[in-house]
Amino acid sequence: MKPSSGSPTPMLHQACRENGTTGHAADMARALALAALLLQPAVAQTLPELPGSAVEPAPSAEAPPTEEVIVAAPEPRYVAPTLRDRIGRVWAPVYVNGEGPLRLVLDTGATNSAVTAEAAARLGLPLEGANTVLLRGMTGEARVPFVEVGSLGIGDLSIEPARVLVVQDAFGGAEGVLAARGLSNRRILIEFRKDRIEIARSKNLRAPPGFTTLPIRLIRGHVPTVQAIVGNTPVRAIIDTGAQQTTGNLALRELLLERRRLEEKADKLIGVTGDIQEGPTSRVPPIYLGNVKVANAHITFIDLYIFKYWRLTDEPAIMLGMDVLGVLDTLILDYRRHEMQIKLVR
Repeated sequence: MKPSSGSPTPMLHQACRENGTTGHAADMARALALAALLLQPAVAQTLPELPGSAVEPAPSAEAPPTEEVIVAAPEPRYVAPTLRDRIGRVWAPVYVNGEGPLRLVLDTGATNSAVTAEAAARLGLPLEGANTVLLRGMTGEARVPFVEVGSLGIGDLSIEPARVLVVQDAFGGAEGVLAARGLSNRRILIEFRKDRIEIARSKNLRAPPGFTTLPIRLIRGHVPTVQAIVGNTPVRAIIDTGAQQTTGNLALRELLLERRRLEEKADKLIGVTGDIQEGPTSRVPPIYLGNVKVANAHITFIDLYIFKYWRLTDEPAIMLGMDVLGVLDTLILDYRRHEMQIKLVR
């Protein structure tokens, strides 16, 4: 099914756990229930290669010394209402037609920005008789209304005009999402420990000293992916700042099970469309992003609807959520340079 306007089908990737509650309160409870599962930064260090060490090196003969972060604490340690919410996602202050700001979750995996119906009403956006479009979320699809606005603004970024979808409140306290679409030639800088976010024009600068740089490939021209390793298994990793937790496809789970036993628990994800998908959650071997090692991470294994839409069910793939990305000190996505630049806490 195509959107009524003929434009590319929009996607939003908010998802949360199902906890059995119903109604509007359920949307909040489902999202906030993830807080106990999100795992925030604890330790960052350079690991020397020691004889007989139990540390798993990334499978590269010429790899530099691996830096390690351990996913540990159950609640965010560094929180500011303008940057990160209770479930670890990045908030951006966004102006709609010069009004606001609204607290929108920065979502590098979404194609279209969206606001809640309540936020749309507060801004006076005309919804009566609005056209609809097919929305593709993490777990399913649904038709939702959309409105055309004069501008979306954050920092020196202004998207004019812009299409904004209007969805039910499934964002756990945020007022919608800011999609990364339209950020070509832009640079997103997130400094988690300084509670700072910046979206500006890329000056095509190399990464500062102390950063690890990974080339990114874009799915459908805007969704960033990098090559990563889970244990000894190469994977394609989607960088999704709008996702609370990390998910992996079943192809990855099968390869991991060939090498080790996984302690799994049943789990469910509910997406912004209300669709639910079920799958097991397990602690996994270390995740390597270049020479950065993330230990004690958990992955929920589901062949998500969006994996199928992106044709990522046959090769091992993960969608890195804020439970992993949030352990970093600094995350830079430079769309002009096609690079992700990351730095650990020192």
